[in-house]
Formats: sequence, structure tokens, C-alpha cells
Amino acid sequence: MTSLRITNLSKTYPNGVKAMNDINLEISKGMFGLLGPNGAGKSSLMRTLATLQDADQGSIFLNEIDVIKHPEELRKVLGYLPQEFGVYPRITAEQLLDHIAVLKGISNKKERKELVHYLLQKVNLFDKRNKSVKGFSGGMKQRIGIAQALIGNPQLIIVDEPTAGLDPGERNRFHNLLADVGEEVVVILSTHIVEDVRELCTDMAIMNLGQIVYKGAPEDAVSELEGRVWQKTIARNEVEQYKAQYQVISDKMVAGKPVIHILSDEAPQDGFIAVSPNLEDVFFSKINLQPELV
Repeated sequence: MTSLRITNLSKTYPNGVKAMNDINLEISKGMFGLLGPNGAGKSSLMRTLATLQDADQGSIFLNEIDVIKHPEELRKVLGYLPQEFGVYPRITAEQLLDHIAVLKGISNKKERKELVHYLLQKVNLFDKRNKSVKGFSGGMKQRIGIAQALIGNPQLIIVDEPTAGLDPGERNRFHNLLADVGEEVVVILSTHIVEDVRELCTDMAIMNLGQIVYKGAPEDAVSELEGRVWQKTIARNEVEQYKAQYQVISDKMVAGKPVIHILSDEAPQDGFIAVSPNLEDVFFSKINLQPELV
């Protein structure tokens, strides 16, 4: 069974930023969500897993491949869609995939053409195969990005912030594509969008300030907060007052007024109502509250 094992992984940049601080994860095949705010260290971890940068210490194994010592072996079975997927300015979708297939060692022209046509159909872009990729919408570029990541039968696929900037229709199409891809291989979905993880992933981790602050199934994380989340609509000038008085998980505007969620084992007075927790509550509780309070 395919598995990725990350042990004691750390990285500090020359400017002193500790991007990864003793990260330990074991990830099995399927969709794995890596959730965290911008600046949490997710992209640093993804770039390290993709062998694009070195770690200061620690180990990474994909099955029997020692990724740190033999990065070239990992690259043979890696599919990678970075946060910024650049494309050549005057190249068609079919030419782009054919070029990447050559780079991945598929030398037989007939085999490449069959593979490229199969992938274009899989990502629903076959009818756009002769169009310039530069003119594609954001969602279409992401789909061609997934197609190139699938070349070479990868065992590990990494997608970094794949739905940022997509409209709801494109996001749904991309979700369906990822769910289809993620059945037989390890797929790591790195994102700050809670809905992506809730809708796609059976296992996840939350990362903040270079550390893993939660690892487990999304539904287990939500269950841990059952009966502990309370909600109230307040005035704008009351937000700081409530933050000083309660363990505020989050505050957001609803119909022009702040709605706060707090974490409390006891029913608070003051007009709060009990609400069923969701993954967003889990995320904000792990990010915004001290570990001993969660």
C-alpha cells in the first residue's frame, strides 16, 4: 500500500523564518488535505516534498524511496501542480502535454499521442486541444495542470492552492477531477480554503507557523468540538470586548453585523446559542486559540 512518511522535517530560511518545525506525518493513498492560513509553511513543505528545495533535517520516504537521498527517484513517480502554473505563451494544450510527456521519458510518438488524448478527455479539454493554453480561463489552466501532473502514472500527486481564484462552477469541476484522480495514489491538497478539505478529503492536517497543530479525519476533528461551540450576533464595537471575555474562535460579518463563535465547555450566559460545529470552527480554533484551550 502506497504511503508517504515524513519524520522530523525542519527548515529555517536565511532570513530566520522557521518554515517547518519538526514535522511528522504519515499519509496513505487517497485525498489528504493540508490546511493552513497563508504563511503557515504549507508551500515550503510542498516544495520540499517535490524536491524543489532541501530541508535542514529530517527524512521523507515514499514507500521505499528515500526522497532526501534520491530525489531523482521520487521525480519519476511525482505529479506536481504548483500554486503558480506557468505555461508557454504560444503553445496549444496538446503540444504542452506532448512536450511534458517527452520530458518524462515517453519517447514513443504514438504512445504519447494516445496518452495526451486520453488525458485531455479526462480533464474535459479534448475539444480545446488546438487552442493556445495562454488564452485558457483559470479553471481550464488548472485542469491542464492536473493533466500534466498525471503523466507517467505518478504515485504521489501534490496540488498547491489549486482552487484559489476559481469561480464556483470551475471549482466544482476541479473537485470532481481531483476526487477521481485520488482513489489509487497519494494526493496532497494544500489549501487555505476549508471547503476544499471538507468536500474532498478523508484525512487531513492543519499547519500553522511551521508546525502541525492537528492530524486526523475531518469528521473526528468536528466531533471533538460537539457541544462546545456557541454563537452570537453582536455590534461592531463589541468585538474586542467579547474577545477579552471569551475564547472567540472566529468573527465574520453576516448581513452587516459581526457573528462570533466561541469555544466553551459550559453554556455561556449573555444570549449565546448552541450551534453544530463545522470544519471551519475546527480550523479557527486550532489557528486562533492557544493549544491548551482547544
